[in-house]
Amino acid sequence: MGAKSKNMITLEQIKIRLSEAIKQSGMTQNAIAKELGIKQPQISAYIYGSKMPALDTLANLCKVLDVDANYILCLTD
Repeated sequence: MGAKSKNMITLEQIKIRLSEAIKQSGMTQNAIAKELGIKQPQISAYIYGSKMPALDTLANLCKVLDVDANYILCLTD
């Protein structure tokens, strides 16, 4: 494998976008957690970047928040 491209997407960038999407959704952490069938502390962990959701949870979170997964994954602006 070659050197990393300067345009590589980082986990930090994804965490920031996910956190912003949750905060801007207008939904409470409890409401989001209930929709996903998970506990509220998980949502808090996503907001503060201490944890990342599993891929299936991320997909469902994007649906609940009505946000494009490509945006969260920094594939689009």
